Amino acid sequence: MNDKYTEKNLCELISATMQSVEMDVQLRQDNSGVNMSYNFIGDYVGFDANRLIKAKEEMQTTISLEVYIKTITLHELGHAIDRKALLETLDRTIEIFDAKRNHSLYELYNRIDLLSMVIEEHEMNLIFEETAWKNAQKLNGKFHIVEQECFEAIKKYSLETYTDLYHEDLNLYEKLVKEHTVQIA
Repeated sequence: MNDKYTEKNLCELISATMQSVEMDVQLRQDNSGVNMSYNFIGDYVGFDANRLIKAKEEMQTTISLEVYIKTITLHELGHAIDRKALLETLDRTIEIFDAKRNHSLYELYNRIDLLSMVIEEHEMNLIFEETAWKNAQKLNGKFHIVEQECFEAIKKYSLETYTDLYHEDLNLYEKLVKEHTVQIA
């Protein structure tokens, strides 16, 4: 943990950001390994203090931890704004979760039907991520929490973590479909 920031300091910074944008979402400290996340079922924002600091350090751009946390908080609140849409996907999300739990990684990445489901999950996540960033942008525009240049740098980096994984899996899927098509012909 960064000497300057304790878990309590991080919690206070996140809470202050939520208050600044006039949103009252429950905040929970967790040790999930995910820097921050919005749990749409429980309607709360969770944060892992250690991972939050490490995630900021992984960015190539020099941005203060305070600005990083404020921006990521806006993003998670962007998910909260989109909660209704997230809840509408709950049944399919559970189906995908169960399928992933009941199949090995080998099966997930070597069966077209299962890898197709993984791609579908990526595509759903990308839509939700992009929507959350749009909502965060609106909040930031209204309340002027962080400078636009910093906001955009963090947004770009965050979205790349999703799009990079999506493209890796999409390439595997396309390769698997091609191999399967060649075998049939």
